[in-house]
Amino acid sequence: MTTSSLSPEAERLPARMIIPGFRCRFCDEPLEYSFVDLGMSPLCQNVVKSEDLNKSETYYPLHAFVCEHCHLVQLDCYVDPEDIFTEYAYFSSYSDSWLAHVKRYAGYMIERFGLSSGSQVVEVASNDGYALQYFVQAGIPSLGVEPAANVAKVAEEKGVPTRVVFFGRDSATKLKEDGYAADLLFGKNVLAQVPDLNDFVGGMKILLNPGGVITIEFPHLMRLMAENQFDTIYHEHFGYFSFVTASKIFAAHGLRLFDVEELPTHGGSIRIFGCHHDDATKPQSERATEMLAREEEAGLTGLAAYSDFAERVRETKRKLLEFLIEAKRQGKKVAGYGAPGKGNTLLNYCGIGTDFIDFTVDRNPYKQGTWLPGSRIPVYTPEKIFEEKPDYIVVLPWNLKDEIIEQMADVREWGGRFVVPIPEVTVID
Repeated sequence: MTTSSLSPEAERLPARMIIPGFRCRFCDEPLEYSFVDLGMSPLCQNVVKSEDLNKSETYYPLHAFVCEHCHLVQLDCYVDPEDIFTEYAYFSSYSDSWLAHVKRYAGYMIERFGLSSGSQVVEVASNDGYALQYFVQAGIPSLGVEPAANVAKVAEEKGVPTRVVFFGRDSATKLKEDGYAADLLFGKNVLAQVPDLNDFVGGMKILLNPGGVITIEFPHLMRLMAENQFDTIYHEHFGYFSFVTASKIFAAHGLRLFDVEELPTHGGSIRIFGCHHDDATKPQSERATEMLAREEEAGLTGLAAYSDFAERVRETKRKLLEFLIEAKRQGKKVAGYGAPGKGNTLLNYCGIGTDFIDFTVDRNPYKQGTWLPGSRIPVYTPEKIFEEKPDYIVVLPWNLKDEIIEQMADVREWGGRFVVPIPEVTVID
């Protein structure tokens, strides 16, 4: 009998895979430890139009690694961000619950930090003006920074001034020269979409007023791991963050995270609060101290905690396919709701096409009349659900399940039921 010479800690290390030249996008150390391999997948926000149905799609590895040194979970950058974000299919305003969330955020920021007509608010990755519109309505000078011209145009139509540019040190310097300096500088779910973290956070340092505040929201890596949210991993999301890793990144650029809040959005997010490192008016909160301790207790500052995520993902795939196979064998109609990026990761990783899901629907007119990348599942208006009366409706943006189930409550008339695939398959009557 052979006895392993490895310690229990070493035996639980993630799988090691050395890819020449693949280095951490924050600390530049070599990336050698696999977090999860989701196979090959097309870009998840690139819907397929009718004229392209007979054309091939480009697939890229969807393989996340964890840095041994700073514990940033990340993907390699296979595509120039300009190819992803110059014309973008995601419009934030099509989610009622998300609009309610950012409206509450605006009121909270105005009250907590005393923002007024003499303040300057800047949002990076401002999309279609979904959040800044509430600051504009409150009479607070606001500016959006958004690389996608098609969604920036919608923001301008709402009365939200917007610069069409990628945010970083150069664009922040230009904004500063143009007279902009942020008292509140914020972003919603943008940090994951930044390939050059040091350029982005360095730009925030430049644009922030001496007494100003940064807030950034992002899905919390600890929740992603605990609740098996692997479908939030896709090519447009380059990085996945814990609070401790985010603190290291901001500290490297002279910024300090002084507070953190847990949010229910996107399956469990955190909102970080940052300021200049020497801003003595903002001491570290008890919540920040407690979050750092919780993440350390969860093992996020070592490698062992990252070792079993991949197998849990594979088991989720097996269970979803088992459910769909049985439903189809029983002659059930299955449709989808939504066409989000996370849904495309799920469908492509699991190999689900029209053999399992007949069609999906989405409120976003930009996606209606198109097909999902890879799976080629057609996208219709929500009315299609009531025309076809499916037995099961798979909720692809599961983070919005309560909103969607409320909107589609009339499916009970024919006994339709909702299927939530993450963290595991759940059928809701």
